[in-house]
Amino acid sequence: MRRRAIGQILLLAAGLVVLTVISAGSVHLVNLARQDARAVVHTVEVENQISLAQLQLRRAESAQRGYLSTLLPDFQTDFEAAASLLTPALVRLSRLTSDNPAQKRVLDEMLPLAKQRIEEFRKTIDLARTQHIDDAAQMVREGIGRDAMKHIDDLASQMRTEEDRLFVQRTTSADRSQTLAASLTGIGSGFVVVLAGISIFLVRRSARARDAAEALLRDNNLNLEATIDERTADLREANNEIQRFAYIVSHDLRSPLVNIMGFTSELEELHADIFRRIAALDHAVGTAQVPVLAADAEPDLEGEDKQLSQDFSEALGFIKSSIAKMDRLITAILNLTREGRREFEPVRIDTRELIEAIVTTVAHQAAEADAQIRIEPLPEIVSDRLALEQIFSNLIDNALKYLKPGLPGDITIRGRTKLGFAIFEVADNGRGIAPKDHQRIFELFRRAGTQDRPGQGIGLAHVRALVRRLGGTMSVQSELNSGSTFTITLPIKWAASNRNRDA
Repeated sequence: MRRRAIGQILLLAAGLVVLTVISAGSVHLVNLARQDARAVVHTVEVENQISLAQLQLRRAESAQRGYLSTLLPDFQTDFEAAASLLTPALVRLSRLTSDNPAQKRVLDEMLPLAKQRIEEFRKTIDLARTQHIDDAAQMVREGIGRDAMKHIDDLASQMRTEEDRLFVQRTTSADRSQTLAASLTGIGSGFVVVLAGISIFLVRRSARARDAAEALLRDNNLNLEATIDERTADLREANNEIQRFAYIVSHDLRSPLVNIMGFTSELEELHADIFRRIAALDHAVGTAQVPVLAADAEPDLEGEDKQLSQDFSEALGFIKSSIAKMDRLITAILNLTREGRREFEPVRIDTRELIEAIVTTVAHQAAEADAQIRIEPLPEIVSDRLALEQIFSNLIDNALKYLKPGLPGDITIRGRTKLGFAIFEVADNGRGIAPKDHQRIFELFRRAGTQDRPGQGIGLAHVRALVRRLGGTMSVQSELNSGSTFTITLPIKWAASNRNRDA
């Protein structure tokens, strides 16, 4: 499997390299062919511009001769038009050949001759127009202009010869670039076809391996589901047994506890009677007469007897307080076991209305603590109403119980929705919780911080158990002396069937 995976990776890498080379090479060759094509077009434009310049010069010469022969104004007009077009043609030709030093030198020699030839044409036309036709004809017969025109034609031929050479060279280069581009495309396409064939083979082999793995996975899933069902049944039975055991133990502990409480009360009654008798005996020893004390009279003890009476009373007080604490713990365990057996019933709940009702019940307590409770917008959810009442009642009660002395309390309940869950936050500005105790406070019978408030360390453990049964999570963010924020995340629409069965 590992070699196959490495082979597929190498194949994909090779395909990527080939495609990259083909793409880069094709782009380069296409750009090269485009440059060669532009060079060929440039050569054709230069030759056309040479021909255009010669044409305008010949046109000016023909118009000059026609005017000398006929003195018609139309020939003079044609001459001026040809002369005006010749200059732009020569300027454009100079711009087109500016990248070629040889052509530029030839053109620099041609420009003065062309201008000279135009001036000669204009001079003969002016002589003819002023009735000096003989002088104009004499200038034409002398043949000075013919030598200049022949030289211009020779220079134009040189430029054409150079452009013809460049045309052949550039055409050959363009053909070569196109051939290379076509060859590269063909070779690359062949490589792509080969790689595609190999990829199809590997994909088919991977598909067969995947089908075999899926078949094996289905078989394993069947066995796994059966195993999970067995383990779930065992776990459910063990959970029920633990709950029954906790209920029985708690219930059975109550009986001896009641007996201890009864005997303690009897000892408390005997305490007064015993020490009254001791006081009476001490008095009799001193007076030789046993006094009669009333049943409700306080014994008059001194010295060790008085200290012994105080120690006895203190011991009875410790026993009674321990019995009361034990009774509260047993009651809490019984409540937890009963709550664990209760089936939750999902209903649509207006959480704002529910929390407002809870706040109303603690309004007197909040007023005594100089605390305000603010309720921000809350989402509606489908969940168990009684469980939510217990959750928020505990959190609000804790927020009021652990406010910072001397500071007006500020408790905020807010909520929002995200990805099918409702997120509730109960924030306060109380005494806060040290980060090291953030997990401790959720453990059964464990408390954090100064133990100056009544409690058994059961509330938050019970709240988190309820939240988990409702399919949610619970967390806390807090620092000492900086308040606390308890965050509860619950499904917006909770289905109770599975959790009730597991409970």
